[in-house]
Amino acid sequence: MNNRRPQGITRQGHYAGAISRLVAIACDVGIAWGALLLILGGINVAISLIVGHSLHWMHYRWVGIVVVVIWYPVYFAYQWALSGKTLGMALFGLQVVTVDGAAISGRQAVIRTLTLPFSIALFGLGLFGIVLRTDHRAWHDRTAKTCVVYDWDARAARMRWLAQRHDAAAADVPAPHA
Repeated sequence: MNNRRPQGITRQGHYAGAISRLVAIACDVGIAWGALLLILGGINVAISLIVGHSLHWMHYRWVGIVVVVIWYPVYFAYQWALSGKTLGMALFGLQVVTVDGAAISGRQAVIRTLTLPFSIALFGLGLFGIVLRTDHRAWHDRTAKTCVVYDWDARAARMRWLAQRHDAAAADVPAPHA
């Protein structure tokens, strides 16, 4: 992938840095946790309506551990397979692509998800590639043959904003009388 910075404001297609990736994954952990709490709350309400009493999740800690161990991989793999980005990545203009810049496959999304914990294990040694390598690829990126790039084109967004502003200004101008 070409890592030269073209003229203009755009960062689209360039390798994403460590800070933007860290903030995006932190957002994803929070979003996934919130979604899981909503799902479990919905299940609790449904059970209480059917059975007549609510579940006390603290009595079923092993169920909670199993649910979390299943939920987080599903959260990440599904979104990566679907669009190449999670909700947190979308907020910060990041996308997972193949090393050639194409959309990733479902298989690559699953491999990336399953190898992510190994990048974090051993004091995060697998994540050092994000900081030290020019392509900012961690162990899970190299294993899945993927990379994370900026997907947000600031110049295009600015042009859309200017066009909307121009259209709004044109709508405010009264038509000339004949």
